[in-house]
Amino acid sequence: MRLTHLADYAVVIMTAAARREAGARLSASELAQDTGVPLPTTQKLMGRLAAEGLLTSVRGAAGGYALARPAGEITLADIVEAVEGPIAMTICSEGRTDCALDAHCMVKPHMGVVGNAIRGALGAVSLTELAQ
Repeated sequence: MRLTHLADYAVVIMTAAARREAGARLSASELAQDTGVPLPTTQKLMGRLAAEGLLTSVRGAAGGYALARPAGEITLADIVEAVEGPIAMTICSEGRTDCALDAHCMVKPHMGVVGNAIRGALGAVSLTELAQ
């Protein structure tokens, strides 16, 4: 399993945000400059992370983005799922049945266990740990 560029960039952005003072307002421009993630990508990801409840946004002169929860309560799994959707190793673990092997597959019943294990491992890593 490999993270997409967007998920990787989201982790980088959230980690940079976690290194700031608690409650600090962040702009996409600042985070793009701090991380090297292109500004349009940073803006897109910050909007998505806010929509998924990991960032809050405030409009106006004193506005910007801030972590929606303490960094210790945000996990790597939360960030990945905010960008990629639910963690699923195969199509069948998403509930789809368009696999050519679906009717005969002996592994399908176990893929949920694998996905849960991976989500558990990612869920055990907090944003605080990543920001150290």
